[in-house]
Amino acid sequence: MTKMRLDRFLSQSSAFSRKEIRFLARTNRIAVDGRCVRDPGEKVEETALVTVKGKVVPYRKYVYLMLNKPQGYLSAVRDDRDPVVTDLVPEEFKHFQVFPVGRLDKDTEGLLLLTNDGAFDHALAFPRKEVRKRYFARLDLPAGKEDVEKFASGMVFPDFTAKSALLEITENPCEVFIEISEGKFHQVKRMCLQAGKTVLSLKRVAIGGLRLDPALLPGQCRELTEEEKSLLLS
Repeated sequence: MTKMRLDRFLSQSSAFSRKEIRFLARTNRIAVDGRCVRDPGEKVEETALVTVKGKVVPYRKYVYLMLNKPQGYLSAVRDDRDPVVTDLVPEEFKHFQVFPVGRLDKDTEGLLLLTNDGAFDHALAFPRKEVRKRYFARLDLPAGKEDVEKFASGMVFPDFTAKSALLEITENPCEVFIEISEGKFHQVKRMCLQAGKTVLSLKRVAIGGLRLDPALLPGQCRELTEEEKSLLLS
């Protein structure tokens, strides 16, 4: 069974700083398996029942968040000029120091995943996985059957060749769904442009089998459920 210092257990699993943990320990506010612990350096197991001021703090090393990214935010951890998606992370998750899984353009909204688990990020970003991403786009001109065929056949660009993509036309031919298995820079917009259309707005609505929670307003995020994580990794 893995053991670690109590202060590491709490600093990884909660927003308490090491200084706060030392104070809480000295003032008898921390208990392990029902026993008051004053030494923050004491070794505890990951499965230990740790409470702070009577509240259970379960051990958590990683966190997985679904964000409904609004326009105007960069898919980055920090930037000197523009707001970044990690600015939108609720205070309760700040200490996990999450980062975006993949990216969405600044003016693109919708489903973006955030985590501090590098293996999870790699599993979804690895090119051979070919995880499908689904987008809803509004176009300046109506799409037609020839555009569906053009997307399906793949497109050649100076810097890469896009694989076959799915274009679904809704009742309004200026509103379409697009599915790609890659994530090149401005790929969806560039594919539409090659088909003679300009994207007016773009929203990612699904990654693999995971769909954006319709209850999430732009800028809001929540944790993924175990079932949702399985949908992504299956």
